[in-house]
Amino acid sequence: MYDTTQSKYVNLEFIKRLINDRLEFKIIDSKSDADITKSVLLQIIAESESNEHQSLLTDALLKQLIRFYDSEMEVFVRQYLEQSLVQFIEQQDKVQSMVKNMVDNSPMTVFSKMMEQNMSVWNFTKKEK
Repeated sequence: MYDTTQSKYVNLEFIKRLINDRLEFKIIDSKSDADITKSVLLQIIAESESNEHQSLLTDALLKQLIRFYDSEMEVFVRQYLEQSLVQFIEQQDKVQSMVKNMVDNSPMTVFSKMMEQNMSVWNFTKKEK
């Protein structure tokens, strides 16, 4: 695959980094101009699923998903899954933000910042003499 924005060849690991960095992209086949984004994303999932320690999709879950293809519920299941993951990610971001805020404002962190300020003032005063 070739990244036209950076004029270089890229691999699936590069695509995974784009996804993890939440950057939007499309993958277009240079010969046919077809959008092959979904097939590349499925390839990344397939490779991740081959590692049992990384697997998210159990056999039972995959069977359930397959049952919804070509059913009246297909559209609803797709919307439900998308919305559920968006909400899960938003909640995860909120929790991470709260934890960071707690760490940044912990008594030890505040004390450490005060000590650093005092040391810098003390070092400045010492240099003036």
